[in-house]
Amino acid sequence: MKKNIELLYALSHEEKTGYKLPYTEITQDYVNESLPNDWVRKELFLPNVSEVEVARHFFNLSKLNYGVEDGMYPLGSCTMKYNPKMNEHVAQYDGFQKTHPLQADNTVSGNLFLLFDLEDMLCEITGMDAFTLSPAAGAHGEFTGILLIRKYFEDKGEADTRTIILIPESAHGTNPASAVAAGFDVEEIKSTATGEVDLDSLREKLSDKVAGIMLTNPNTTGMFESNIKEIAALLHENGSLLYYDGANLNAILGIARPGDMGFDIVHLNIHKTFSTPHGGGGPGAGPVGVKEHLISYLPEPIIGIEDDSIELPDMDIEEKLYRMNRMDKSIGRIRLTDSSFSVLVKAYAYILTLGEEHIHEVGENAVLNANYIKAMLKDFLYSPIALPCMHECVLSASKLENGITALDISKRLMDYGFHPPTNYFPLIIPEALMIEPTETETKEEMDRFITAMKTIVRESKENPALLKSAPTNTPIRRTNDTKAAKDLDIAYKRR
Repeated sequence: MKKNIELLYALSHEEKTGYKLPYTEITQDYVNESLPNDWVRKELFLPNVSEVEVARHFFNLSKLNYGVEDGMYPLGSCTMKYNPKMNEHVAQYDGFQKTHPLQADNTVSGNLFLLFDLEDMLCEITGMDAFTLSPAAGAHGEFTGILLIRKYFEDKGEADTRTIILIPESAHGTNPASAVAAGFDVEEIKSTATGEVDLDSLREKLSDKVAGIMLTNPNTTGMFESNIKEIAALLHENGSLLYYDGANLNAILGIARPGDMGFDIVHLNIHKTFSTPHGGGGPGAGPVGVKEHLISYLPEPIIGIEDDSIELPDMDIEEKLYRMNRMDKSIGRIRLTDSSFSVLVKAYAYILTLGEEHIHEVGENAVLNANYIKAMLKDFLYSPIALPCMHECVLSASKLENGITALDISKRLMDYGFHPPTNYFPLIIPEALMIEPTETETKEEMDRFITAMKTIVRESKENPALLKSAPTNTPIRRTNDTKAAKDLDIAYKRR
Protein backbone atom coordinates (compact mmCIF):
# COMPACT_ATOMS: atom_id res chain seq x y z
CA MET A 1 0.00 0.00 0.00
CA LYS A 2 1.52 3.28 -1.09
CA LYS A 3 1.30 5.94 1.59
CA ASN A 4 0.62 9.63 1.54
CA ILE A 5 3.79 11.68 1.79
CA GLU A 6 4.01 14.94 3.67
CA LEU A 7 5.72 17.94 2.12
CA LEU A 8 9.16 18.80 3.41
CA TYR A 9 7.69 22.05 4.65
CA ALA A 10 5.31 20.08 6.86
CA LEU A 11 8.29 18.18 8.32
CA SER A 12 10.19 21.37 9.01
CA HIS A 13 10.80 22.44 12.60
CA GLU A 14 12.91 25.26 13.99
CA GLU A 15 14.65 22.98 16.47
CA LYS A 16 15.86 20.60 13.77
CA THR A 17 19.33 20.89 12.30
CA GLY A 18 19.16 21.51 8.60
CA TYR A 19 21.61 22.62 5.94
CA LYS A 20 23.26 25.97 6.51
CA LEU A 21 23.96 28.08 3.46
CA PRO A 22 27.61 29.18 3.11
CA TYR A 23 28.62 32.72 3.98
CA THR A 24 28.52 35.13 1.09
CA GLU A 25 30.02 38.61 0.71
CA ILE A 26 27.15 39.70 -1.50
CA THR A 27 25.47 42.52 0.37
CA GLN A 28 21.85 43.60 0.34
CA ASP A 29 22.90 46.85 -1.32
CA TYR A 30 24.45 44.85 -4.17
CA VAL A 31 21.23 42.86 -4.58
CA ASN A 32 19.12 46.00 -4.56
CA GLU A 33 21.29 47.59 -7.24
CA SER A 34 21.55 44.50 -9.45
CA LEU A 35 18.01 43.11 -9.46
CA PRO A 36 14.61 44.70 -10.08
CA ASN A 37 12.82 45.17 -6.78
CA ASP A 38 9.94 42.86 -7.68
CA TRP A 39 12.43 40.04 -8.30
CA VAL A 40 13.78 40.14 -4.76
CA ARG A 41 12.02 38.06 -2.13
CA LYS A 42 11.52 39.73 1.19
CA GLU A 43 11.59 36.34 2.91
CA LEU A 44 13.13 33.04 1.86
CA PHE A 45 11.44 30.13 3.58
CA LEU A 46 13.42 26.91 3.30
CA PRO A 47 12.37 23.77 5.18
CA ASN A 48 14.55 22.96 8.18
CA VAL A 49 14.95 19.20 7.84
CA SER A 50 17.72 16.65 8.19
CA GLU A 51 19.52 14.90 5.34
CA VAL A 52 17.89 11.56 6.12
CA GLU A 53 14.43 13.17 5.95
CA VAL A 54 15.24 14.70 2.59
CA ALA A 55 16.57 11.39 1.22
CA ARG A 56 13.57 9.40 2.41
CA HIS A 57 11.14 12.06 1.19
CA PHE A 58 12.33 11.96 -2.42
CA PHE A 59 12.87 8.21 -2.41
CA ASN A 60 9.26 7.68 -1.31
CA LEU A 61 8.06 10.16 -3.92
CA SER A 62 9.90 8.17 -6.59
CA LYS A 63 7.95 5.06 -5.61
CA LEU A 64 4.67 6.81 -6.43
CA ASN A 65 5.64 7.09 -10.09
CA TYR A 66 4.53 4.59 -12.70
CA GLY A 67 6.89 3.70 -15.53
CA VAL A 68 7.61 0.96 -18.01
CA GLU A 69 9.59 -0.88 -15.36
CA ASP A 70 6.38 -1.18 -13.30
CA GLY A 71 4.28 -2.72 -16.01
CA MET A 72 2.40 -2.21 -19.25
CA TYR A 73 1.95 1.40 -20.31
CA PRO A 74 -0.92 1.18 -22.82
CA LEU A 75 -1.15 4.83 -23.87
CA GLY A 76 -2.37 4.75 -27.46
CA SER A 77 -0.51 7.03 -29.90
CA CYS A 78 2.25 7.52 -27.32
CA THR A 79 4.15 4.27 -27.93
CA MET A 80 5.48 3.86 -24.41
CA LYS A 81 7.79 0.94 -25.00
CA TYR A 82 10.47 -0.45 -22.72
CA ASN A 83 13.82 1.33 -23.03
CA PRO A 84 16.71 -1.16 -23.10
CA LYS A 85 19.23 -0.39 -20.38
CA MET A 86 22.09 -1.18 -22.73
CA ASN A 87 21.24 1.98 -24.68
CA GLU A 88 21.47 4.01 -21.48
CA HIS A 89 24.85 2.43 -20.76
CA VAL A 90 26.18 3.31 -24.21
CA ALA A 91 25.00 6.92 -23.91
CA GLN A 92 27.01 7.24 -20.69
CA TYR A 93 30.37 6.48 -22.32
CA ASP A 94 32.79 9.26 -21.42
CA GLY A 95 33.27 10.23 -25.05
CA PHE A 96 29.54 10.86 -25.35
CA GLN A 97 28.55 12.04 -21.90
CA LYS A 98 31.44 14.40 -21.17
CA THR A 99 31.49 16.36 -24.40
CA HIS A 100 30.04 19.85 -24.62
CA PRO A 101 27.71 20.85 -27.45
CA LEU A 102 29.73 24.00 -28.14
CA GLN A 103 33.25 22.56 -28.10
CA ALA A 104 35.45 22.61 -31.20
CA ASP A 105 34.26 20.35 -34.03
CA ASN A 106 37.67 18.72 -34.48
CA THR A 107 37.53 17.40 -30.91
CA VAL A 108 34.24 15.53 -31.42
CA SER A 109 34.67 14.05 -34.89
CA GLY A 110 33.54 10.63 -33.66
CA ASN A 111 30.32 12.07 -32.28
CA LEU A 112 29.67 13.93 -35.50
CA PHE A 113 30.23 10.75 -37.47
CA LEU A 114 27.66 9.00 -35.26
CA LEU A 115 25.11 11.71 -36.03
CA PHE A 116 25.90 11.60 -39.72
CA ASP A 117 25.53 7.81 -39.71
CA LEU A 118 22.23 8.10 -37.84
CA GLU A 119 20.95 10.49 -40.51
CA ASP A 120 21.78 7.84 -43.12
CA MET A 121 19.93 5.17 -41.15
CA LEU A 122 16.84 7.33 -40.72
CA CYS A 123 16.86 8.12 -44.43
CA GLU A 124 16.90 4.40 -45.23
CA ILE A 125 14.18 3.59 -42.69
CA THR A 126 11.80 6.34 -43.84
CA GLY A 127 12.62 6.67 -47.54
CA MET A 128 13.72 10.28 -47.18
CA ASP A 129 16.77 11.87 -48.83
CA ALA A 130 18.11 13.96 -45.94
CA PHE A 131 17.51 14.62 -42.26
CA THR A 132 18.03 17.34 -39.70
CA LEU A 133 18.57 16.14 -36.14
CA SER A 134 18.14 19.57 -34.56
CA PRO A 135 14.48 19.56 -33.39
CA ALA A 136 14.11 19.05 -29.65
CA ALA A 137 10.92 16.98 -29.66
CA GLY A 138 8.07 15.71 -31.81
CA ALA A 139 6.06 18.93 -31.67
CA HIS A 140 9.23 20.93 -32.39
CA GLY A 141 9.80 18.63 -35.35
CA GLU A 142 6.28 19.32 -36.58
CA PHE A 143 6.85 23.06 -36.30
CA THR A 144 10.16 22.73 -38.16
CA GLY A 145 8.51 20.71 -40.92
CA ILE A 146 5.77 23.29 -41.38
CA LEU A 147 8.39 26.05 -41.51
CA LEU A 148 9.99 24.11 -44.36
CA ILE A 149 6.66 24.10 -46.19
CA ARG A 150 6.32 27.85 -45.68
CA LYS A 151 9.88 28.50 -46.91
CA TYR A 152 9.31 26.27 -49.94
CA PHE A 153 6.33 28.34 -51.06
CA GLU A 154 8.08 31.62 -50.24
CA ASP A 155 10.84 30.52 -52.59
CA LYS A 156 8.26 29.76 -55.28
CA GLY A 157 6.58 33.14 -54.78
CA GLU A 158 3.36 31.53 -53.56
CA ALA A 159 3.52 32.35 -49.85
CA ASP A 160 0.64 34.84 -50.07
CA THR A 161 -1.68 32.34 -51.71
CA ARG A 162 -0.66 29.01 -50.13
CA THR A 163 -2.01 29.80 -46.67
CA ILE A 164 -3.94 26.65 -45.69
CA ILE A 165 -2.84 23.39 -44.08
CA LEU A 166 -5.41 20.59 -44.17
CA ILE A 167 -5.84 18.46 -41.05
CA PRO A 168 -8.02 15.31 -40.74
CA GLU A 169 -10.61 15.53 -37.95
CA SER A 170 -8.98 12.47 -36.33
CA ALA A 171 -5.52 14.10 -36.20
CA HIS A 172 -3.29 14.63 -33.18
CA GLY A 173 -3.89 17.98 -31.51
CA THR A 174 -0.32 19.10 -32.11
CA ASN A 175 -0.93 19.12 -35.89
CA PRO A 176 -3.24 22.15 -36.05
CA ALA A 177 -1.25 23.82 -33.26
CA SER A 178 2.01 23.49 -35.22
CA ALA A 179 0.40 24.75 -38.43
CA VAL A 180 -1.10 27.82 -36.75
CA ALA A 181 2.16 28.54 -34.89
CA ALA A 182 3.94 28.57 -38.25
CA GLY A 183 1.49 31.13 -39.64
CA PHE A 184 -0.96 28.96 -41.57
CA ASP A 185 -4.72 28.73 -41.46
CA VAL A 186 -6.14 25.30 -40.72
CA GLU A 187 -9.07 23.59 -42.41
CA GLU A 188 -10.47 20.26 -41.29
CA ILE A 189 -11.23 17.38 -43.62
CA LYS A 190 -13.71 14.66 -42.78
CA SER A 191 -12.82 11.11 -41.86
CA THR A 192 -14.49 7.86 -42.82
CA ALA A 193 -15.91 5.50 -40.21
CA THR A 194 -12.46 3.90 -39.92
CA GLY A 195 -10.74 7.23 -39.37
CA GLU A 196 -9.22 7.33 -42.85
CA VAL A 197 -9.21 10.48 -44.96
CA ASP A 198 -12.52 11.00 -46.75
CA LEU A 199 -11.40 11.47 -50.36
CA ASP A 200 -14.53 13.43 -51.31
CA SER A 201 -13.91 15.85 -48.44
CA LEU A 202 -10.27 16.15 -49.50
CA ARG A 203 -11.15 16.91 -53.12
CA GLU A 204 -13.65 19.53 -51.96
CA LYS A 205 -11.01 21.29 -49.87
CA LEU A 206 -8.20 21.26 -52.43
CA SER A 207 -7.45 24.60 -54.06
CA ASP A 208 -4.50 26.80 -54.95
CA LYS A 209 -4.64 28.04 -51.34
CA VAL A 210 -3.63 24.67 -49.90
CA ALA A 211 0.04 24.40 -48.94
CA GLY A 212 -0.15 20.84 -47.65
CA ILE A 213 -1.77 18.23 -45.48
CA MET A 214 -0.56 16.67 -42.22
CA LEU A 215 -1.26 12.94 -41.93
CA THR A 216 -0.51 10.16 -39.48
CA ASN A 217 -0.26 6.75 -41.09
CA PRO A 218 -1.47 4.51 -39.56
CA ASN A 219 -4.01 7.03 -38.34
CA THR A 220 -5.24 7.61 -34.81
CA THR A 221 -7.87 4.86 -34.98
CA GLY A 222 -5.08 2.37 -35.66
CA MET A 223 -6.01 1.97 -39.32
CA PHE A 224 -3.63 2.21 -42.29
CA GLU A 225 -4.60 4.83 -44.87
CA SER A 226 -5.46 2.46 -47.71
CA ASN A 227 -5.77 5.37 -50.18
CA ILE A 228 -2.45 6.97 -49.33
CA LYS A 229 -1.12 6.77 -52.89
CA GLU A 230 -4.22 8.49 -54.24
CA ILE A 231 -4.03 11.12 -51.50
CA ALA A 232 -0.40 11.83 -52.43
CA ALA A 233 -1.30 12.11 -56.11
CA LEU A 234 -4.14 14.54 -55.39
CA LEU A 235 -1.91 16.75 -53.24
CA HIS A 236 1.00 16.78 -55.67
CA GLU A 237 -1.27 17.46 -58.67
CA ASN A 238 -2.52 20.44 -56.68
CA GLY A 239 1.05 21.66 -56.14
CA SER A 240 0.78 20.93 -52.40
CA LEU A 241 3.05 18.99 -50.05
CA LEU A 242 2.41 15.89 -47.98
CA TYR A 243 3.56 15.92 -44.35
CA TYR A 244 3.99 12.74 -42.28
CA ASP A 245 3.37 12.86 -38.54
CA GLY A 246 5.69 10.09 -37.32
CA ALA A 247 3.85 9.39 -34.06
CA ASN A 248 2.62 6.02 -35.33
CA LEU A 249 5.70 4.91 -37.27
CA ASN A 250 6.19 2.02 -34.83
CA ALA A 251 3.48 0.04 -36.65
CA ILE A 252 5.31 0.02 -39.97
CA LEU A 253 8.95 0.19 -38.86
CA GLY A 254 11.06 -1.81 -41.29
CA ILE A 255 7.98 -2.79 -43.30
CA ALA A 256 6.79 0.32 -45.13
CA ARG A 257 8.36 3.75 -45.67
CA PRO A 258 6.61 7.15 -45.72
CA GLY A 259 8.85 8.26 -48.58
CA ASP A 260 7.57 5.42 -50.74
CA MET A 261 3.99 6.44 -49.96
CA GLY A 262 4.56 9.90 -51.42
CA PHE A 263 5.30 11.97 -48.31
CA ASP A 264 7.58 14.97 -48.82
CA ILE A 265 8.39 15.63 -45.16
CA VAL A 266 8.46 13.39 -42.09
CA HIS A 267 9.12 14.04 -38.43
CA LEU A 268 10.08 11.22 -36.09
CA ASN A 269 9.35 10.84 -32.40
CA ILE A 270 12.66 9.32 -31.35
CA HIS A 271 11.28 8.72 -27.85
CA LYS A 272 8.46 6.61 -29.30
CA THR A 273 9.70 4.56 -32.21
CA PHE A 274 13.38 4.35 -31.34
CA SER A 275 13.06 3.56 -27.66
CA THR A 276 14.55 6.52 -25.86
CA PRO A 277 12.92 7.62 -22.57
CA HIS A 278 9.54 9.26 -23.02
CA GLY A 279 7.98 11.92 -20.83
CA GLY A 280 9.10 13.93 -17.84
CA GLY A 281 9.65 17.07 -19.86
CA GLY A 282 12.68 15.92 -21.81
CA PRO A 283 15.23 15.79 -23.14
CA GLY A 284 13.72 14.74 -26.44
CA ALA A 285 14.45 14.67 -30.14
CA GLY A 286 12.26 15.07 -33.21
CA PRO A 287 14.38 14.64 -36.37
CA VAL A 288 12.83 15.86 -39.63
CA GLY A 289 13.45 14.18 -42.96
CA VAL A 290 12.76 15.57 -46.43
CA LYS A 291 12.78 14.55 -50.05
CA GLU A 292 15.43 15.98 -52.36
CA HIS A 293 13.44 19.02 -53.48
CA LEU A 294 13.30 20.32 -49.89
CA ILE A 295 16.88 19.68 -48.76
CA SER A 296 17.94 23.28 -49.47
CA TYR A 297 15.53 24.55 -46.82
CA LEU A 298 16.69 22.37 -43.90
CA PRO A 299 17.74 24.24 -40.75
CA GLU A 300 21.40 24.93 -40.09
CA PRO A 301 23.91 23.77 -39.03
CA ILE A 302 24.11 20.58 -41.07
CA ILE A 303 26.68 17.83 -40.76
CA GLY A 304 28.51 17.59 -44.08
CA ILE A 305 31.37 15.82 -45.77
CA GLU A 306 34.47 17.81 -46.75
CA ASP A 307 37.93 16.51 -47.52
CA ASP A 308 37.07 13.01 -46.28
CA SER A 309 36.44 14.31 -42.75
CA ILE A 310 33.26 14.96 -40.82
CA GLU A 311 32.69 18.52 -39.73
CA LEU A 312 29.85 20.70 -38.55
CA PRO A 313 29.58 23.67 -40.91
CA ASP A 314 29.62 27.08 -39.27
CA MET A 315 26.78 29.55 -39.54
CA ASP A 316 28.14 30.97 -42.83
CA ILE A 317 27.04 27.95 -44.85
CA GLU A 318 26.18 29.53 -48.20
CA GLU A 319 29.40 28.14 -49.67
CA LYS A 320 28.99 24.70 -48.10
CA LEU A 321 27.63 21.62 -49.75
CA TYR A 322 25.37 19.01 -48.23
CA ARG A 323 25.36 15.89 -50.39
CA MET A 324 25.67 18.01 -53.51
CA ASN A 325 22.76 20.27 -52.51
CA ARG A 326 23.22 23.91 -51.66
CA MET A 327 21.96 25.12 -48.27
CA ASP A 328 21.59 28.82 -49.17
CA LYS A 329 17.78 28.68 -48.72
CA SER A 330 17.87 27.32 -45.16
CA ILE A 331 15.15 28.31 -42.71
CA GLY A 332 18.05 29.08 -40.35
CA ARG A 333 18.89 27.86 -36.90
CA ILE A 334 15.97 26.49 -34.87
CA ARG A 335 17.92 25.60 -31.76
CA LEU A 336 21.03 26.78 -29.92
CA THR A 337 22.80 23.42 -30.20
CA ASP A 338 22.64 20.93 -33.02
CA SER A 339 20.80 18.08 -31.24
CA SER A 340 19.84 16.27 -28.05
CA PHE A 341 22.95 14.21 -28.41
CA SER A 342 22.48 11.60 -25.67
CA VAL A 343 18.94 10.88 -26.85
CA LEU A 344 20.18 10.32 -30.39
CA VAL A 345 22.98 8.04 -29.15
CA LYS A 346 20.34 5.80 -27.56
CA ALA A 347 18.35 5.71 -30.79
CA TYR A 348 21.52 4.89 -32.73
CA ALA A 349 22.29 2.00 -30.36
CA TYR A 350 18.70 0.76 -30.66
CA ILE A 351 18.81 0.67 -34.46
CA LEU A 352 22.22 -1.03 -34.53
CA THR A 353 21.04 -3.65 -32.03
CA LEU A 354 18.08 -4.60 -34.20
CA GLY A 355 19.94 -4.38 -37.48
CA GLU A 356 18.42 -4.43 -40.94
CA GLU A 357 17.49 -8.10 -40.55
CA HIS A 358 15.38 -7.62 -37.38
CA ILE A 359 14.01 -4.07 -37.40
CA HIS A 360 10.85 -5.23 -39.19
CA GLU A 361 9.99 -7.40 -36.18
CA VAL A 362 9.21 -4.25 -34.20
CA GLY A 363 6.22 -3.39 -36.39
CA GLU A 364 5.14 -6.99 -36.79
CA ASN A 365 5.03 -7.70 -33.07
CA ALA A 366 3.44 -4.34 -32.22
CA VAL A 367 0.61 -5.08 -34.68
CA LEU A 368 0.25 -8.64 -33.42
CA ASN A 369 0.00 -7.51 -29.80
CA ALA A 370 -2.61 -4.83 -30.52
CA ASN A 371 -4.79 -7.23 -32.47
CA TYR A 372 -4.53 -9.80 -29.68
CA ILE A 373 -5.84 -7.31 -27.13
CA LYS A 374 -8.58 -6.18 -29.50
CA ALA A 375 -9.71 -9.76 -30.14
CA MET A 376 -9.74 -10.62 -26.43
CA LEU A 377 -11.74 -7.53 -25.41
CA LYS A 378 -14.14 -7.01 -28.33
CA ASP A 379 -16.92 -8.96 -26.56
CA PHE A 380 -16.54 -6.86 -23.41
CA LEU A 381 -16.09 -3.36 -24.84
CA TYR A 382 -17.62 -2.03 -28.04
CA SER A 383 -15.28 -2.27 -31.03
CA PRO A 384 -16.38 0.48 -33.44
CA ILE A 385 -14.05 -0.72 -36.20
CA ALA A 386 -14.35 -4.39 -37.05
CA LEU A 387 -11.24 -4.49 -39.26
CA PRO A 388 -7.85 -5.68 -37.95
CA CYS A 389 -5.88 -2.79 -36.49
CA MET A 390 -2.25 -1.80 -36.70
CA HIS A 391 -0.17 -1.05 -33.58
CA GLU A 392 -3.07 0.23 -31.48
CA CYS A 393 -6.73 -0.59 -31.09
CA VAL A 394 -9.59 1.71 -30.18
CA LEU A 395 -12.39 0.31 -28.04
CA SER A 396 -15.34 2.23 -26.63
CA ALA A 397 -17.18 2.33 -23.32
CA SER A 398 -20.22 3.95 -25.01
CA LYS A 399 -22.40 0.84 -24.73
CA LEU A 400 -21.74 0.07 -21.07
CA GLU A 401 -24.64 0.26 -18.64
CA ASN A 402 -25.20 2.38 -15.53
CA GLY A 403 -23.64 5.50 -16.99
CA ILE A 404 -20.13 4.05 -16.85
CA THR A 405 -17.66 6.08 -18.90
CA ALA A 406 -14.21 5.53 -20.38
CA LEU A 407 -12.83 7.65 -17.54
CA ASP A 408 -14.44 5.35 -14.96
CA ILE A 409 -12.80 2.34 -16.63
CA SER A 410 -9.40 4.00 -16.60
CA LYS A 411 -9.66 5.18 -12.99
CA ARG A 412 -10.54 1.66 -11.84
CA LEU A 413 -7.70 0.19 -13.90
CA MET A 414 -5.28 2.06 -11.64
CA ASP A 415 -6.52 -0.04 -8.71
CA TYR A 416 -5.33 -3.11 -10.59
CA GLY A 417 -1.83 -1.70 -10.92
CA PHE A 418 -1.95 -0.53 -14.55
CA HIS A 419 -1.47 2.84 -16.14
CA PRO A 420 -4.68 3.83 -17.97
CA PRO A 421 -4.88 3.82 -21.76
CA THR A 422 -5.50 7.01 -23.72
CA ASN A 423 -9.02 8.34 -23.06
CA TYR A 424 -11.42 10.18 -25.38
CA PHE A 425 -9.12 10.14 -28.38
CA PRO A 426 -9.59 10.11 -31.29
CA LEU A 427 -12.52 12.47 -30.86
CA ILE A 428 -14.49 10.82 -33.67
CA ILE A 429 -15.11 7.77 -31.45
CA PRO A 430 -17.34 8.38 -28.39
CA GLU A 431 -15.98 7.20 -25.03
CA ALA A 432 -12.79 6.03 -26.72
CA LEU A 433 -10.18 3.88 -25.01
CA MET A 434 -7.09 3.78 -27.20
CA ILE A 435 -4.79 0.90 -26.26
CA GLU A 436 -1.25 0.41 -27.56
CA PRO A 437 0.69 -2.48 -26.02
CA THR A 438 3.86 -2.00 -28.17
CA GLU A 439 6.09 -4.88 -29.22
CA THR A 440 7.93 -5.09 -25.90
CA GLU A 441 5.01 -6.50 -23.88
CA THR A 442 4.82 -10.24 -23.28
CA LYS A 443 1.67 -12.30 -23.68
CA GLU A 444 1.65 -12.85 -19.92
CA GLU A 445 1.62 -9.11 -19.22
CA MET A 446 -1.08 -8.49 -21.81
CA ASP A 447 -3.16 -11.29 -20.31
CA ARG A 448 -2.94 -9.60 -16.90
CA PHE A 449 -4.19 -6.39 -18.51
CA ILE A 450 -6.97 -8.20 -20.37
CA THR A 451 -8.11 -9.96 -17.18
CA ALA A 452 -8.21 -6.65 -15.33
CA MET A 453 -10.27 -5.02 -18.09
CA LYS A 454 -12.75 -7.90 -18.17
CA THR A 455 -13.10 -7.78 -14.38
CA ILE A 456 -13.78 -4.04 -14.50
CA VAL A 457 -16.49 -4.47 -17.13
CA ARG A 458 -18.18 -7.06 -14.91
CA GLU A 459 -17.87 -4.68 -11.95
CA SER A 460 -19.53 -1.95 -14.02
CA LYS A 461 -22.68 -4.09 -14.07
CA GLU A 462 -22.56 -5.47 -10.52
CA ASN A 463 -21.17 -2.50 -8.58
CA PRO A 464 -21.12 0.68 -10.69
CA ALA A 465 -20.62 2.85 -7.60
CA LEU A 466 -17.22 1.25 -7.16
CA LEU A 467 -16.11 2.45 -10.58
CA LYS A 468 -17.57 5.91 -9.99
CA SER A 469 -15.42 6.29 -6.87
CA ALA A 470 -12.26 4.69 -8.29
CA PRO A 471 -9.37 4.70 -7.78
CA THR A 472 -9.63 3.51 -4.19
CA ASN A 473 -6.17 2.01 -3.70
CA THR A 474 -3.92 4.90 -4.69
CA PRO A 475 -2.36 7.76 -2.66
CA ILE A 476 -4.63 10.24 -4.44
CA ARG A 477 -8.27 9.29 -4.87
CA ARG A 478 -10.68 10.50 -7.57
CA THR A 479 -9.89 14.10 -8.42
CA ASN A 480 -11.90 16.79 -10.14
CA ASP A 481 -10.08 16.69 -13.48
CA THR A 482 -11.75 19.81 -14.84
CA LYS A 483 -10.87 21.87 -11.76
CA ALA A 484 -7.32 20.50 -11.79
CA ALA A 485 -6.88 21.59 -15.41
CA LYS A 486 -8.48 25.03 -15.04
CA ASP A 487 -7.57 25.94 -11.48
CA LEU A 488 -4.17 24.34 -10.93
CA ASP A 489 -2.40 25.65 -7.84
CA ILE A 490 0.77 23.84 -6.84
CA ALA A 491 2.43 26.63 -4.87
CA TYR A 492 3.09 25.96 -1.19
CA LYS A 493 1.52 28.62 0.98
CA ARG A 494 3.06 29.03 4.38
CA ARG A 495 0.40 29.17 7.04
